[in-house]
Amino acid sequence: MTRTELSQYLSQYLQIANFKDYAPNGLQVEGKQEIKTIVTGVTACQALIDEAIALNADAIIVHHGFFWKNEPEVITGMKQKRIKALLVNDINLFGYHLPLDAHTDVGNNAQLGKVLGIDNARVIEGHAQGLIWRGELSVPVQAKELTSAISHTLSRQCLHLGDEQSLVETIAWCTGGAQDYIDIAASLGIDAFISGEVSERTFHCAMEQDIQYYGAGHHATELYGIQALGKHLADKFGLSHQFVDISNPV
Repeated sequence: MTRTELSQYLSQYLQIANFKDYAPNGLQVEGKQEIKTIVTGVTACQALIDEAIALNADAIIVHHGFFWKNEPEVITGMKQKRIKALLVNDINLFGYHLPLDAHTDVGNNAQLGKVLGIDNARVIEGHAQGLIWRGELSVPVQAKELTSAISHTLSRQCLHLGDEQSLVETIAWCTGGAQDYIDIAASLGIDAFISGEVSERTFHCAMEQDIQYYGAGHHATELYGIQALGKHLADKFGLSHQFVDISNPV
């Protein structure tokens, strides 16, 4: 398919016009017009770009792309090296941030709910651009058991803030750096909230509102949406797809 066709399809499929975001969604660096091989990854770091070059990719699709608000506008240093590598090798870079978090099929939140085995997963309407999800466990578990389950499933030690003995049945979550949405979950009477990162204030929010908080890792919680998107494109358009995981402990 062509670059234009892919860009138009993803814009519509991910409904990028519906989001107020921190970076541009869609084509960020223009490469060749014909696209047969795509590489997906969480973040458009140099290691991912280098791997895409080695795989002869025509396009890279990521969750964390370039040109974030409040970052320096000049193209120097690390940014220059990344963009130069894309341009020299004629590789397209597509980035989809909040639209990929929110998508009800291939989105990060939808996919994390499936991976963690949460029942009746659905969007909490009316909050945070539809980015917060909720669901239930089929059997209530102690908070410490949920810590172990999340850590095992995501292959990363999960941070738990709260009472280890507390029972958890209802769960809300938002992947990545969404720790401040804990207050919304608490206001809805939900037992636990999962996100990727943690702030100093998160501890006090959890303790004072009697809600369990799980910091499961920004990268670890956002591994699944971009893989699902790549598979969707490969299945629908016959593209060659390779997901590349550049390990990140954060």
